[in-house]
Amino acid sequence: MIKIIYAPNFIRQFKKLPDGFRDEVVEKIEIFKDISNHKILKVHKLNGQYKNCYSFSVNYDYRIVFQYESKNEVALLVIGDHDIYK
Repeated sequence: MIKIIYAPNFIRQFKKLPDGFRDEVVEKIEIFKDISNHKILKVHKLNGQYKNCYSFSVNYDYRIVFQYESKNEVALLVIGDHDIYK
């Protein structure tokens, strides 16, 4: 099971999401904690300014960007649509 750290920026962005969507985000984070689910969530390595980071899908539009702090610990950095990559 992966331990999750929430970056302050992620928490601010999360609080701005609509209530119903926040529930979906929490559900996807719970699924993400089990490494065997990473293929389902489309976990992939990023390039550019996020070259040391990875991302996974919440839904068709929204992604969560994270980085590994250790083998079993990740920091969730940002959440948003594809504009977060700019």
